[in-house]
Amino acid sequence: MDKQRFELGLAQRKATLGAEYVEKNLAAADEFTLPFQEAMTEWCWGFGWGDDAIDAKTRSMMNLTMIGALGKMHEWELHCRGALNNGVSKQEIRAIVHTIAIYCGVPQGLECFRVARKVLEEAGEL
Repeated sequence: MDKQRFELGLAQRKATLGAEYVEKNLAAADEFTLPFQEAMTEWCWGFGWGDDAIDAKTRSMMNLTMIGALGKMHEWELHCRGALNNGVSKQEIRAIVHTIAIYCGVPQGLECFRVARKVLEEAGEL
């Protein structure tokens, strides 16, 4: 493991998803899941998110679109919260969901709206 990339990833992961969430996941990891948590933190968050060619807000918007297209709604909810942390507005989330509905189908757009409403209500945005 590249310790420097891991630390960069850990900082970005906490900034986006919240320190409490990240620390809870790492604390819950055991010998079976810890290698994945470490690799994901280093690779996804350190290598991917650590590349400053794309700012965190834009990266969050890209992630919402891709995760929504894949229909991975648990992750979409998590990244919707993270997108708010990275400065994505309610109007931008709505536009992202419109794009998902256009290219991935109305049922998937409806599912994203359902989850976005939950996240936005919890954040006091609705």
